[in-house]
Amino acid sequence: MDANETHCMDFLRDADRDRYLSVLYAPEEKRGSLAALYAFNAEIARIRDVVHDPLPGEVRLQWWRDLVNGTEHGAAAGHPIAAALLKTIDLYRLPRAAFDNYCEARIFDLYDDPMPSRNDLEGYCGETASALIQLASLVLDSEAAPRFAELAGHAGVAQGVTGLLRLLPLHRRRGQVFVPADILKAVGASPDILLAGTDKDALSRVVSAMAALAQHHLAAFNAVKGTLPASLKPAYLPIALVPAYLKAVMRKGGDAAKEITEISPLRRQWIIFRAATSGSL
Repeated sequence: MDANETHCMDFLRDADRDRYLSVLYAPEEKRGSLAALYAFNAEIARIRDVVHDPLPGEVRLQWWRDLVNGTEHGAAAGHPIAAALLKTIDLYRLPRAAFDNYCEARIFDLYDDPMPSRNDLEGYCGETASALIQLASLVLDSEAAPRFAELAGHAGVAQGVTGLLRLLPLHRRRGQVFVPADILKAVGASPDILLAGTDKDALSRVVSAMAALAQHHLAAFNAVKGTLPASLKPAYLPIALVPAYLKAVMRKGGDAAKEITEISPLRRQWIIFRAATSGSL
């Protein structure tokens, strides 16, 4: 790994521990590139935390879009994550449109507009979490990766929805609503009820409905994960944590909307290790 890729690994260790652990089980020559992809994701994910208004956030996203598309000449100088990302894109001929679509989807993070529907949420997860899995797969095995795009889709939605469930308390404090309007309506809730957080039964129904959506996509992934070649396995290792996170969320019920759900670092390491060293995820 060069200095920029080492920076990405160090950044990832704190910013996204689950993906950091998965990188450790990738072939050594691929780790720097995977770290660059995941550090880029973590950098984008924290934009909402470092800007006070949506417009500066959109400016930051546009900077990344311009960088990837080659219209910000020399902009990567002094930015190790950007430099490592560009190196990875060039080395593995990654589709630049995927990064553009990713950034477009992330605009939603900057505003407090409610998620319109389940289809919209699945699309959001597809352009973010699923796309990241597919890009990592292209780094690991560019020949095999395209055959498993649908699998990456299900895995990413399961991972993305689970992540949103875990961060539901944070989003509520911000006034954000990632739970789709049609799901809220189906369980007798609304954005206002979710944000108020006073109806524990309603919160429990919301959590259960979102967990069911994640489990639906996890089941679709599990049904065919046995066909995944060993070369692509590191890209999917974080999915091994989804069942444990969902179980912890469901155990909390409505309280999962008030307190971020975690599992112990040691258990996370064990789950990733077991998935990485066993015959299947």
